[in-house]
Amino acid sequence: MSDPRLAVDFCGLEFHTPLVLLSGCVGFGEEYTRVEGFSNRDAGAVCLKGTTGAARLGNAPHRICETPGGMLNAIGLQNPGVDHVISVILPQLDFKETRFIANVSGSTLEEYAEVTRKFDDSPVDAIEINISCPNVKEGGVAFGNDPEMSARVVEVCRKATDKPLITKLSPNQTNIAFNAKRCIEAGTDGLAVINTLMGMAIDIESRSPVIGNNQGGLSGPAIKPVALLKVHQVYQVARKHGIPIIGQGGITSAEDALEFLIAGASAVGIGTALFYDPLICSKINTGILDYIERQQLANIGQITGSLRLNDTSALKCGC
Repeated sequence: MSDPRLAVDFCGLEFHTPLVLLSGCVGFGEEYTRVEGFSNRDAGAVCLKGTTGAARLGNAPHRICETPGGMLNAIGLQNPGVDHVISVILPQLDFKETRFIANVSGSTLEEYAEVTRKFDDSPVDAIEINISCPNVKEGGVAFGNDPEMSARVVEVCRKATDKPLITKLSPNQTNIAFNAKRCIEAGTDGLAVINTLMGMAIDIESRSPVIGNNQGGLSGPAIKPVALLKVHQVYQVARKHGIPIIGQGGITSAEDALEFLIAGASAVGIGTALFYDPLICSKINTGILDYIERQQLANIGQITGSLRLNDTSALKCGC
């Protein structure tokens, strides 16, 4: 879809729509070319599958489990490694249709830096940093759950590239706004809010977890209220520095997307919804345009951060 009212300037890159296809949901971008009726023109950007230095086989099955209002996944970053992605996969992508964002993952600071450096010398438009990976040198603690670790990842990646950096923040931490502040100070150009929540599903007959990894990331409509609050909280910090946000977490309709924009997102990520409706992007774009016309707005930028908070000054309880 091409309508100037939907265009977004994100970290200096023009997205022709505010929709971003999220990492892990469309492979390396080539999967959706096989879906009849799908067009990359419906998405402003596509985040490629998480990529590490060396190839990874990923976790043992089961890797995906449907849950009420959502989906658990624990793929384990299965990917062919950064060299294969750059030399074999990227040349097959049509960079004239949409923006492509690499997703960098790693188990050490050195791996993050090396993968970022290699993507810097490639045609990708931007680089997303997945800081929810475990730091093997610190006993497996996820980089993204500690603000200082998060900042260190951003710092080494910033030194390795001049391309726009987008840091994907984990909701599995105490203060996501402070983490966002540290990532901004470390040099990130944008933020993606949020990554998946951790969850579990149990097979009552075997009395064992359904997911082979025991636990997985929960996505889908079930996490939308949490994601909305996190976007609102991060926006309070990000707007002071002019840092744009990709809001994501359970978006399945134009109404959902608009809520994230109003909360402070400049663009919105579509993920789990693609699994049951591969053509949902066109419907969401149409719905956003209808809203723009109904509200008599000039463009989508007038929606971002337009939330009108209720006056709670008279309330006795701050819960």
